[in-house]
Amino acid sequence: MHPPFRAEHIGSLLRPTELLELRQRHAAGAATAEALRAAEDAAIRAAVAMQERVGLRVVTDGEFRRHSYHSYFFAQLGDIKPDYVPGDDGGGTATTPRRAAQPIARINSRVAWTKPIHVDDFTFLKSLTSAMPKITIPGPCALHFRGGDAAVLASAYKDTDSFWSDIVAAFRQELAALAGAGCAYVQMDETAFAKFGDPHVQASLAARGDNWSDLIDRYIEVTNETLKGVSAPRVGMHLCRGNRAGQFHSEGGYDVVAERLFNKLAIDIYFLEYDSDRAGDFSPLRHVPKGKHVVLGLVSTKTGEMETRDEIRRRVDEATKYVDLDRLSISPQCGFASIDRGNPLSRQAQEDKLALVVDMAREIWGEA
Repeated sequence: MHPPFRAEHIGSLLRPTELLELRQRHAAGAATAEALRAAEDAAIRAAVAMQERVGLRVVTDGEFRRHSYHSYFFAQLGDIKPDYVPGDDGGGTATTPRRAAQPIARINSRVAWTKPIHVDDFTFLKSLTSAMPKITIPGPCALHFRGGDAAVLASAYKDTDSFWSDIVAAFRQELAALAGAGCAYVQMDETAFAKFGDPHVQASLAARGDNWSDLIDRYIEVTNETLKGVSAPRVGMHLCRGNRAGQFHSEGGYDVVAERLFNKLAIDIYFLEYDSDRAGDFSPLRHVPKGKHVVLGLVSTKTGEMETRDEIRRRVDEATKYVDLDRLSISPQCGFASIDRGNPLSRQAQEDKLALVVDMAREIWGEA
């Protein structure tokens, strides 16, 4: 059983209401850490059972111990807050998604790995299932993208080279710890690469003094340095345009980044958002070289409206104009809860969508 699978999913799942309420009580001092941990364990067990029930061969813990897909990870590396959102008022609905304010990083200390971050999460997940456990972590460039050199140099660093050296070292140490624990599959969520095609994002980067095209090269260099010599776990990369409680951060296809993304990045599994026109068409996939695999994110986690089997089959057929069917898989386009309050759909809709992914994988490839 080796990744990637024909039916994949991106990682985060809708948190049970009772877990969210208990976490609030814990934050207010009205519930113990032991009670919260027990509730998380129970919720993860139920989430794993759901994933097995729909037929997935790869499972995650739903990111149930985290506020967001990345905040917990970076908080373990120092006094770091990657997701300060100025003027965040929620907003947006399943039918009228709002462009969310881009989160800004606060880097108040140097980045340093001091202990395993997700090894215990992997060990617990592995104990619950015979399926392939997948651990999701943010990508190494997320902090810089959310603030640029100004955020890096604001208080903790005098030069960016030291920052990048610390980032690479921290990520390599975490990957080594996961490998040592037996983890065979890791997904990096590095959304920046999907956002460079948005003129609004390009303008915002220019306003802070960054050339977006130069950043692509820099981020590829940093990611490749992070993965140099890493043979285990198998690492894939997820790209999307933001998925904050049904909102989004950017729009635009993969055209401007595709050639470098697929040919210069030392990644061979790409999880790509493709559930709406905001992600563009499949033509950038013509740059995917043989030996690399694309997971098409055709099922939306932003809304409870169900995709049709005919629609998914048609879109997979379109993608095969550029990538051989044998090098494709399908998945939802993102997690269902990149932040803990989740996207505007029901847990039943979530399960139905995951079941649809599995059913379509079996129909198209004869396996999930």
